[in-house]
Amino acid sequence: MIYRFGVFEFDSVPGELRKSGRVVALEPQPSRALGVLLGRADELVTREELKDAVWGKDTHVDFDRGLAYLISQIRMALGDAGDSPRFIQTIPRKGYRFIAPVRAPALAVDGPRVPEVDDAGISPLTRPRWFDWRWSRLMLAASVVCAALIGGVMLQPTREAPGRVVVAVSIFDNETGIAEYDRLVSGLSDLVVTRLADLAPDRLAVVGNAAVLRQPRNIRNLKAVAAGVQADYVLLGQLQQADTGLRFITHFIRLSDETHLKANRLAFPDRDLSGLEAQVVGEFERNVRLNVLSAN
Repeated sequence: MIYRFGVFEFDSVPGELRKSGRVVALEPQPSRALGVLLGRADELVTREELKDAVWGKDTHVDFDRGLAYLISQIRMALGDAGDSPRFIQTIPRKGYRFIAPVRAPALAVDGPRVPEVDDAGISPLTRPRWFDWRWSRLMLAASVVCAALIGGVMLQPTREAPGRVVVAVSIFDNETGIAEYDRLVSGLSDLVVTRLADLAPDRLAVVGNAAVLRQPRNIRNLKAVAAGVQADYVLLGQLQQADTGLRFITHFIRLSDETHLKANRLAFPDRDLSGLEAQVVGEFERNVRLNVLSAN
């Protein structure tokens, strides 16, 4: 079966993981564990179930250390982090859950499927050989033109578009120590990216998936963010414990001098997070409108 999630694709038959079409190195045992997690996406897979699936019931290993190694190898291959997971969530003392949306699995096939007709409406089984020769020459010419165009684009500066302000959105941090909030908090940054990307596409470029933005807070470096994605501003956020419940801290920072242009505490008494998404997204949208769009 082939499972697709984000830019990744996992073929459970050979145990092959691919990212944007390129094979990602993954050892057989971590590969087997990933297949189990994907096959039961969004469900808890217990530690015992993973042990039985990877080593079998009759194999005796240092189970805790071996399982920790498997999960760390999978997370490394996916660019995931245990403290702010996008793919694999740890359920303390119980097991693991694959939390990213997984597209319906498709059957793997041994070779490419031969279409009944091609783009020209001609069956590959009846088309004359001169057609293949002529088509291949046309495709070769088109490839040369495309290569020239792509080469020209690659020589341009890496900034998304001249004249547009670049806003980076870092993955938000769950600092409560409560694992059940991990998925909610990490997903908030994606909601902010979606909202900001629609504000003013001709004036505003939004970056949210770069690896440098997915680093946990303790090793996050604003200078690396500025250099890595050539951003003008970065948005940060943390969910924290408060005396009367929870609070979410928002940060709007200008990267050229690392100045906080805006920081705010959104309070959620009694741990009621029903309005968290709307308040956080709204807060960052106001910050961008005021400090970026109105000022440019």
